[in-house]
Amino acid sequence: MSIHIKAGCICFLAGIVLLTAGPARANKSSVTLEQLAQATEDGKAIVKCTVTHSGNNFLHHTEWLRVSANGKEIARFEFSWRNKPENEAFIREVPVDAAAPVLIEAEASCNLHGSKGPAQITVMPPGATK
Repeated sequence: MSIHIKAGCICFLAGIVLLTAGPARANKSSVTLEQLAQATEDGKAIVKCTVTHSGNNFLHHTEWLRVSANGKEIARFEFSWRNKPENEAFIREVPVDAAAPVLIEAEASCNLHGSKGPAQITVMPPGATK
């Protein structure tokens, strides 16, 4: 093997390490939740899930976002190296049945570093106060 091919292989491997493990890029996916408006009279509401993760690229990206209502999964978004999130911060809106108070929990995970943990919000029915 020539010296140029060896040097090229070393540079390629070093590039992969830098893309996937540097402190500026090595972080866990996190979620914040926001209720977009008060629940309507029929008990419907929309929860905005904002996912943040530095360095979404083909090797290192948010792998999934899961949303549950009172412990039951109501939405799941899967990502891959071919279907990466559109930005380092991205939003998914999830409809919620809020005829009664409902605890919404959302969590996202990086394919290499995992999750910062779940976020929670309580969505109240029309006219109710927390």
